[in-house]
Amino acid sequence: MNPKITEWSGRRVWLVGASTGIGAAIARELAGRGAKLALSARSADKLQALGIEGALILPCDATSAASLAGVRQALLAAWGGVDLVVYLAGDYVPMRADEFDLARAEQVIDVNFNGALRLAATVLPDLQPGGGIAFVASVAGYRGLPKALCYGPGKAALIHFAECLHLDLEERGIGVWAINPGFVQTRLTAKNDFAMPALLTPEQAATAAVDGFKTGNFEIHFPKRFTRVLKLLSLLPYRWYFPLIRRFTGA
Repeated sequence: MNPKITEWSGRRVWLVGASTGIGAAIARELAGRGAKLALSARSADKLQALGIEGALILPCDATSAASLAGVRQALLAAWGGVDLVVYLAGDYVPMRADEFDLARAEQVIDVNFNGALRLAATVLPDLQPGGGIAFVASVAGYRGLPKALCYGPGKAALIHFAECLHLDLEERGIGVWAINPGFVQTRLTAKNDFAMPALLTPEQAATAAVDGFKTGNFEIHFPKRFTRVLKLLSLLPYRWYFPLIRRFTGA
C-alpha cells in the first residue's frame, strides 16, 4: 500500500507539467487544500497566469535532464526537501498505421514516458517515507486502442515503470502512484474526432485525482463508470478483445 494522504496543508508538492489542462486544475485544487506548491512547465507566463499565491514558479523542459536537475537544486534550496512529486507533462496526437509519423511518435513518447524517467532519476534521492512520486498516465495504456499508435505505448510503459518502482519503494514507506484518467476535456483531447464517453472537465479530474491519494492504492483511476469497463475488457483474451474494441469504437 501507498501512504494515505488525507491532509495537504503545508505539504510540499512539485508539479511538473502544471501550466494547462489537468496539471493546472490539480495545481488549483491542491492550492485550495493548503498545499505548498512548486510549479513547472516550459512556459513561465502560463504558470504565472494561474495566479496561485505563494507558489514557486520554476520553468523547465521535461525533455532535458539538465533542466530538471536545475529546478531540483532551486527547489531544495528554497524548501530543503519535497514531499510529493507529480509528473503531469503530456503530449498526444491521434495516429494510425496509414499515417504513421516516426518523428512525431518519438516526440510524443519522449514527453509522455522518457520525461517521467528523467524526473524519477532526478528526485529519487529526495523521496521520503510518507510521500513519494505520482505519474499521470492514461487508461489508453491498458490495452491497444485505435488511433493510439504512439500515445498508448508510452502510457503503457509509464504504468509498467510505476509498477516496478512501487515494488522497490513500498517497503521503505515511499509511495508510487499511477493516475489513469479516462477522457478529460483539454486542448489535447480536442484533437479527437470521435465521441468521448464519460468526458470530464479538468476540474472534475483534478478533484478525483487528489481525492485518490486518500485511499493508499497504487492506481488512481476515474471516472469509475468508464475505467471499470476498460479494465474488464483488458482481461479478455485477444480473440475476444480485438473484435469487441473494433465494434465499440467503429474501427
